[in-house]
Amino acid sequence: MGISMTTAYWCVFIVVLLPYIWVLFARGPGFSLQKNRIPRIASESFEGVQQRLYWAHLNSLEAIAPFAVAVIIAQSSYVEQQSIDMLALAFVGFRIAHALAYIADIGLLRSLFFAAGMSCVVALFLSAA
Repeated sequence: MGISMTTAYWCVFIVVLLPYIWVLFARGPGFSLQKNRIPRIASESFEGVQQRLYWAHLNSLEAIAPFAVAVIIAQSSYVEQQSIDMLALAFVGFRIAHALAYIADIGLLRSLFFAAGMSCVVALFLSAA
């Protein structure tokens, strides 16, 4: 008997993909094969929206591990699946909203969405206790 792909696991998959969506937009149409040889140096020249997209990319990378671990721990502790799924869906929504606020340069909203997303991670951990 294998592990089924629950809604929460699909949310982990989405959260893993999000950073690459933001960086794809950050690089934009002007990102050449030459710049691809030195992506870290090229990203240092980003400004404005492009820079904020890149920062959203970096922040999204940082969010993957705590969320994935929290989902796995909740799942392995036999927490009610609907609770895990709802928290995971909320986390995905907050992470997308966080990135959009980051890109739009709305600092207060960005911080609120970040805190809301992290509260979902904390709730997942605590639900396993």
